[in-house]
Amino acid sequence: MGIQATYLGMPLQIDDLDVENLAYFKHCAAHDFHLQRCTACGLVRYPPTTACPWCANPTSDWVPVEAKGAVHSYTEVHHAIQPAFKAHTPYLVLLVDLDTQKGKPTEHEALRVIGNLTTPDGSLAPPDMVRSVGIGTRVRMVFADAGPGLAIPHWTIDEAAPQPAKPWRYPQE
Repeated sequence: MGIQATYLGMPLQIDDLDVENLAYFKHCAAHDFHLQRCTACGLVRYPPTTACPWCANPTSDWVPVEAKGAVHSYTEVHHAIQPAFKAHTPYLVLLVDLDTQKGKPTEHEALRVIGNLTTPDGSLAPPDMVRSVGIGTRVRMVFADAGPGLAIPHWTIDEAAPQPAKPWRYPQE
């Protein structure tokens, strides 16, 4: 059965045929981060897919993954295209290198997961927090409940981790 929920006033829907995303968001709804691990080559992948992007094997297992890492890249949104986000600008969309599987399958690769920057309770981050995050900032995953059976994975600053003295940020005007 598909999932329907609301996030920031926006309707969200995951249809029955979207088997991989239904499984992924089932774990997120329990505030657990699980990803698919290929049964042939053993690599973990994101986003959820029907086959391994490295060896094309169609079978996988869902495994728990530690949801901590460092910001690899980000975009700072000042003009929200989706009206539900307008009141929250500026906000950050983060691409995070997970500590899990870093340097695999090649030395320059990492398991990278996208999500918004939020406060520890899952609310979109205020402007002062947005300005403090850059490339290299250590983050951990938090979840924002959107409705029965659906929680959105986000990132918040990992206060327990050592942080870079000055994370790199794009030059500001």
